[in-house]
Amino acid sequence: MSLEGEVFTLDELGYLGRGKSKHRPRNDPQLYGGGYPFVQTGDVKAANLYLKNYSGTYNDFGLAQSKLWKKGTLVITIAANIAETAVLGQDSCFPDSVVGFEPNEDKVNSFFIKYYIDHIKREMQSISQGTTQDNLSLEKLRTFKLKVPCKQSVDKITEVLLSYDNLIENNNRRIAILEEMAQSLYREWFVKFRFPGHDQCQMVDSPLGMIPEEWEIRKLEDVADVNPESIKPKSAPEQIHYIDIKSVSTGKIDEVRTLSFSEAPSRARRIVRDQDVIWATVRPNRRQFSYICKPIENTIASTGFAVLRAKNIPASYLYFFTTTDSFTSYLVNHASGAAYPAVNTSDFNNADILLPSDGILAQFDNAVKETLILSENLKRKNENLRKQRDLLLPKLISGQIDLSQAEQALA
Repeated sequence: MSLEGEVFTLDELGYLGRGKSKHRPRNDPQLYGGGYPFVQTGDVKAANLYLKNYSGTYNDFGLAQSKLWKKGTLVITIAANIAETAVLGQDSCFPDSVVGFEPNEDKVNSFFIKYYIDHIKREMQSISQGTTQDNLSLEKLRTFKLKVPCKQSVDKITEVLLSYDNLIENNNRRIAILEEMAQSLYREWFVKFRFPGHDQCQMVDSPLGMIPEEWEIRKLEDVADVNPESIKPKSAPEQIHYIDIKSVSTGKIDEVRTLSFSEAPSRARRIVRDQDVIWATVRPNRRQFSYICKPIENTIASTGFAVLRAKNIPASYLYFFTTTDSFTSYLVNHASGAAYPAVNTSDFNNADILLPSDGILAQFDNAVKETLILSENLKRKNENLRKQRDLLLPKLISGQIDLSQAEQALA
């Protein structure tokens, strides 16, 4: 099946409109805390295909000054994060920094347009660069021409690409279950103190509250090295695998870029090893952290991260302790700087950490280590699926690959 089609603007393929948030100030507490999901640009960027997680909710007052868009609407960011896309997983509101697209189902579907915009994202971003803040604008968005084939071809292209994204979504669900299992065990043992043999332990007071008698409160520097290694330009490899701030969200790495060291940013300095924990030091309230499992050789993180390496405790325990709400609150409270509040190495070193007995730590590590490894393997599979999808996408959109061949590959 060859790919031939007509050229359309988005307005000619469906309804295109900006979100609404009329009330000022936009962060007025009166708007929030109800049952209407409120989506922002960061939520769109963090989504893979469906947007199911959101920053907050509007109440009836919030809804009255906004608009509720239907589940299945394609959302497109036009400020801050430019040309990021996702399909709403539930009816939602969003501000005017996000555009909603409702397709004419006789011509296209939301997923096809999402994939098409992903294909021309760089072009959209290039015309959005401004002197103060990048902005795509609805008017600019309406100028883009999309070559759209017949509806049958649209549906076939969508089916092929969705097969990859559906596998990614399934893996994401498995990852969420695995990580919740491990988190639940951590909470049961080290928050509620229902660990094996807890009924035979006395509780005593400590700087972190009541803890089992034989446990200790230590400084993080006693049990982990913070930023233990930096790459030296004179001995650097020709090629590195780079993790920057934009590629990390809560608990996961979305992208590792392969770069020649000579072309890498000057911030590409922190050496990352197996079982390290990385934590973004700027705006710690955003909770950008991840557990590193068997990284590719010469993996380097930006100096915008603190790299934590366990030395006297299991890495699994270090990860779960340093990603709790209480540890995050510690970092937020110690961050300095008005525009970009940040923490430094000494803030990590001086943090209090609960240190259970060696036996309990060993039992916990045995219980969760395989779960963490399986979760990381699934994340790696997703990374490969995304790469395959992203290689296939432009060839399908442009007609370089015959649709019949793509369908046979899926069979």
